[in-house]
Order: sequence, then structure tokens, then C-alpha cells
Amino acid sequence: MNVKPLGDRVVIKNVEQEETTKSGIVLPGAAKEKPQMAVVLAVGPGGMVDGKEIKMEVEVGQKVIYSKYAGTEVKLDGQELILVRQSDILAVVE
Repeated sequence: MNVKPLGDRVVIKNVEQEETTKSGIVLPGAAKEKPQMAVVLAVGPGGMVDGKEIKMEVEVGQKVIYSKYAGTEVKLDGQELILVRQSDILAVVE
């Protein structure tokens, strides 16, 4: 299934983080924090959103850091995806 976001929305997928600390301690699932780094899978067209002209600044394939509690989580074809507004993306990781 293909997801095409509307307006200033971006579809992202979390990047898996390591499950052990630097000292070698394995973290159980309940102790891990929600990851804030993701890969961009799809980008909306931008344009006029809420009366403002929005230019999309992220591209498919970029790694981004997003707000901790931002977006809407959806599950499609067994993948957990997150739909966020571009303004909820804090930085691009290069």
C-alpha cells in the first residue's frame, strides 16, 4: 500500500536504536525511550496550509529528528509509520 500525505504532512518511520548501553547493559523493552530519529518515506506537496504558504524542506530518504510526542501513529502492511507536520520535524541528520 502506498501512502501519499496531504498538505504539509510527512510520513516517517522510526530508526531502530541499539538495545544495549555503552557499558554493555541490555535494556528491556519497557526501559527504552521512544526513538526520536526517523527516515522520511513520503512528503506532502506543501502549498497553502492554514492560510500560509508552506515550502517543503525535507526529502524522501533523509534522516530527521522529530518532536517526542508529535504525529499520528498508523500501522500499514505490518509497518508502523508516523504522520507528522513538517513543523514537528526539528532537524535533518546528515
